[in-house]
Amino acid sequence: MEMKRMSGGHLRAIGYDSARRVLVAELTSGTFEYGGVSAETYRRLAGASSPWSFFRDNIEEEFPAKRVR
Repeated sequence: MEMKRMSGGHLRAIGYDSARRVLVAELTSGTFEYGGVSAETYRRLAGASSPWSFFRDNIEEEFPAKRVR
């Protein structure tokens, strides 16, 4: 999976597996997979003017997470 580098807040990089509908987020505290994320939500996160705020408001509390690293 290709990871897109991000800056701001605790978000370091993001990636998306469209077949599994899984968002991978590399944070300063570790790497997490968020299940059930739509391609549209990923697209909006990747293009957000403040990705960290978008992540906190629309992903972190809305989707189940699993720590992978």
